[in-house]
Amino acid sequence: MVDQNDIVLPIIGLEIHVELDTQTKMFCRCRNRFGDPPNTNVCPVCIGMPGVLPVMNRRAVELSMKVGMALGCQVASVTKWDRKSYWYPDLPKNYQISQYDLPLSSNGLLEVPLADGATKAVRILRAHLEEDAGKNVHDLPSGTGVDLNRAGVPLLEIVSQPDMNSVEEAAAYARTMQRLVRWLGASLANMQMGHMRFEPNINLHITRGGKVHKTPIVEVKNLNSFRSLEGAVAWEIRRQYAAWQEDPEGFTIERQGKQNRGYDDATGQTVFQRGKEEAHDYRYFPDPDLVSVQPDQAWLQAIADSIGELPLARRQRYIDQYRLTFKEADALTQDAPTGDLLDAAVAAGADPKRCVNLMLSRGSAIANERGCSIAQIGLSPAPLAELAIMLHSGQVNATAAAKIFDLMLDGRQTPAAIAAEQGLLAVTEAGEVEAWVDAAIAANPQAAGDVREGGKKAKKAFGFLTGQVMQASRGAANPQQVQEILTRKLG
Repeated sequence: MVDQNDIVLPIIGLEIHVELDTQTKMFCRCRNRFGDPPNTNVCPVCIGMPGVLPVMNRRAVELSMKVGMALGCQVASVTKWDRKSYWYPDLPKNYQISQYDLPLSSNGLLEVPLADGATKAVRILRAHLEEDAGKNVHDLPSGTGVDLNRAGVPLLEIVSQPDMNSVEEAAAYARTMQRLVRWLGASLANMQMGHMRFEPNINLHITRGGKVHKTPIVEVKNLNSFRSLEGAVAWEIRRQYAAWQEDPEGFTIERQGKQNRGYDDATGQTVFQRGKEEAHDYRYFPDPDLVSVQPDQAWLQAIADSIGELPLARRQRYIDQYRLTFKEADALTQDAPTGDLLDAAVAAGADPKRCVNLMLSRGSAIANERGCSIAQIGLSPAPLAELAIMLHSGQVNATAAAKIFDLMLDGRQTPAAIAAEQGLLAVTEAGEVEAWVDAAIAANPQAAGDVREGGKKAKKAFGFLTGQVMQASRGAANPQQVQEILTRKLG
């Protein structure tokens, strides 16, 4: 129960672990791919056998720097690798190669759009590169097993400052980060494949009687969905406030410090795991087998040049330049290739709105069916532009365009060739259309009468007759022309 005199301010920071989209692991040549049979992508290096030496993945370093630059971070002129010591069943070498005091990137900022149209600025503390651990598999008939395919996969850990103050802000920040890393090609950021995991740090600053009380900081570990993130943060806000009300002097950060908790999706509650480790618990020390990274200016500039236009800037450009709605522009800037497809079709002479209608109707439906982006369904700029132009000029109607859209995805025929072969070109010859209209009126005297009387049934009857004409023409008639003739004959 909230005391109306209390001012409760949630303080939320977020650690986001992003698996990078590389062909191989961070320090060896094992394949980095989700879904392979367990323990098939494993070698002596990624499980730390004696005598082996790690070799760093240049592509992973470049992707990490790219994300850091896009976040406005300072990229370190010198960074090194450290061993973070701890033991888990899925980390057989007993340490993780990470970065401690010299992270690759630090001190950035992410502008996060909120649902109410405002923007939240969230500061980025650091973004360091490390290797992932393996995965415990608990649902085997024989018990728990360990899959080490993931051990050694490059992982970028992005740590925010505790700048978020609500469930909505934390979720918006996470979604904005997902869009950014996808846009940059740094990660697929597929939640179901574990490419992105969240660990929020949450506590409350409660003002009562002019005094500020701070509850213990809780870090909720390994959340792999936006729903879990929102549920865990919401639960912690409620739980911590209730616990503090029961013991205002004892349930404080000064008395209880920090702790790690897990989140149970089934109950929607967090559960205690352990007291939170501090840096000294991990006994960091420099990795003796890896040299430091010292990027030169030419390398940094090449990476900076590859970033291009960022998603929020492009969304605004689509609104300003293409006159798209916010919803349309937002849908087309979920990933860079989809936006690039639109830009290329427009550059080829198509009307932006026509392209967007095609992409967000059939394109989006097909993408949803296949579980991919619009850019990945097989659509190329030239045929998209051609179909949009045909639609805009009235050579085909919307129904025919949808059929052509599906058939042109295999790339074997142009939209014009498909339209001709399938008989989908619009019939605009007035006499032919008029004959269809006359036939529809003759076959449906009641509907025609309702239109002539102009009563409550007129609109519905007019639509019915239009549909009859379109059906008779097998979709070849121009709906606007049909309606003009119907209006003239029944008006």
